[in-house]
Amino acid sequence: MNRILLVEDDEAVRNVIQEALSDYAVIATGDASDIFKLIEEHKPDLVLMDYILPHINGGELCHQIKTNPKTQDLPVIIISGYPQILYSLGSYGCDAILEKPFDLSKLLETVAAFD
Repeated sequence: MNRILLVEDDEAVRNVIQEALSDYAVIATGDASDIFKLIEEHKPDLVLMDYILPHINGGELCHQIKTNPKTQDLPVIIISGYPQILYSLGSYGCDAILEKPFDLSKLLETVAAFD
């Protein structure tokens, strides 16, 4: 795995995650309004996205990715400060949930599991 699409609207969190994942090619954005265009352009090996995003939640985006035949096999990790919501509503088909705040070693371990 080389390319990670990071969708995180909080710039400070986005920067920390990018720095922690410096061994990977990270394409980072705070705007996921056209997730399929981003996936088509950058061809990520993994999508790492926040649950709370402007205009749409990461769970719904994950569901869209996982129900599209072209992207259904793309691993998706949802990061959330509200993991109880994900656990009660279902995972939306995501491959992993990372609870905020998270230890950077946990982030690296979770991402590396998809190598």
